[in-house]
Amino acid sequence: MPDRSLSSRMWTALNHTLLALFALMALIPFLYIVAGSFTTAAELARRGFILFPTEFSLEAYEYVFSAPTIPRSLVISVLVTVFGTLINLFLTSLMAYPLSRQDLVGRRQIMFMVVFAMLFNGGMIPTFLVVKSLGLIDSYWSLVLPIAIIAFNLIILKSFFQQLPEGLEEAAKIDGCNDLMILFRIVLPLSTPALATLALFYGVLHWNSFFNAILYINDSTKWPVQVWLRQIVLLSTGGFTDTSVEGSIPPSQTMKMAVIVISTIPIVMVYPFLQKYFAKGALIGSVKG
Repeated sequence: MPDRSLSSRMWTALNHTLLALFALMALIPFLYIVAGSFTTAAELARRGFILFPTEFSLEAYEYVFSAPTIPRSLVISVLVTVFGTLINLFLTSLMAYPLSRQDLVGRRQIMFMVVFAMLFNGGMIPTFLVVKSLGLIDSYWSLVLPIAIIAFNLIILKSFFQQLPEGLEEAAKIDGCNDLMILFRIVLPLSTPALATLALFYGVLHWNSFFNAILYINDSTKWPVQVWLRQIVLLSTGGFTDTSVEGSIPPSQTMKMAVIVISTIPIVMVYPFLQKYFAKGALIGSVKG
């Protein structure tokens, strides 16, 4: 293979340099937040910008976890995210598969309603009235069912199903499989990239969601972690109403950085396991509508 020209090597070096700079631009703010959460409030106020703290401290994390509400809310968030994502994938798959079949009666009309729902919605008050009329107030179901199927994700999965060879389904029908058996034994195992992509989409949506909990959950003992972390930030100058930390004064800036780290780490830990499927699933599912 002939050596590349000088201009080609210079262009490659320039591209690598630019990519490295962009990577640093994305990484440095995160490092600043992590470093700031592990330092003292005095050092952060004195130095302003910290990437490597000299005065290591866990004061911010000790304050955040000083109330029993935070560990409980973390468990609630994990459970809502896990079970909510499973419900999302199950219902989205059940709706996407028949819509991917060209012979489905009323397919165009149903797809029109799906696209319409993606562009328009009833709004906050009608949605709240529906949730209340179903008796879901103060229930964890109110955090899952209103977003059980996201129209955009449904279209991605439907498009992915359409890419699968029709011969597989025909062979399965000859062997005596019905539609549900085809879906769960053939289609879904072949759709791992798309399902992993949607799992990431739905998981991030559930984990970061706090507004629905504020609307539908009146019992503070049922709040997910995002609501409590929001409360910590809002009350950073006064502390919790919880008696276990009453009278304590939080390190406001370092505490806010600790809050960001706590709310980010779970998704950061999950992403590497799904990253190899992410680009493939999103791209293949968007090729054909």
